[in-house]
Amino acid sequence: MQIDPESGWCLEAQRCPSPNFNARPDGEEVSLLVIHNISLPPGQFGTCKVQEFFQNRLDADEHPYFASICSLTVSAHFLIERDGSLFQFVSCHSRAWHAGVSCFDGRENCNDFSIGIELEGTDTEPYSDRQYEVLAQLTREIRKVFPAITPPRIQGHCDIAPERKTDPGEAFDWTRYFADIGAGLKKEPT
Repeated sequence: MQIDPESGWCLEAQRCPSPNFNARPDGEEVSLLVIHNISLPPGQFGTCKVQEFFQNRLDADEHPYFASICSLTVSAHFLIERDGSLFQFVSCHSRAWHAGVSCFDGRENCNDFSIGIELEGTDTEPYSDRQYEVLAQLTREIRKVFPAITPPRIQGHCDIAPERKTDPGEAFDWTRYFADIGAGLKKEPT
């Protein structure tokens, strides 16, 4: 797996460009990786609705839940589906709109300095082996291009927005993930 350091696009990812991004503040160094989960409709997998959501193409009439979210303008840099399929919506050099109101290490607006990876899933359903494999490969590659993302600077959405978010949830195996990326850390469940 390879991220082109010039463009910020992963060569192995399927590109699904989102309009929901903007430039990072001048001189901002990417130094945080945020792990999320998402499924649309909630708890349903393999629908391709996450891609439509991040591209502002979600049909509000297709499902009752969609009516409540279709006007939101959000994105992430990456999505890893249950089968390990990898999608990229925003260049790693740009600011995706994934973290919302957030704070890490005393700094607010985590979108300014982070990369967001969405895992197709829920807080309570175990993630697939293939998702962990692709996530580890992607993380290692991101860290090559953005070395300021040290293991302690890999966090869940729940860690940077604890009053609002619970993902990636108790189903996410942080110990396995950190072992897979060779970090040798243990993260306490949140």
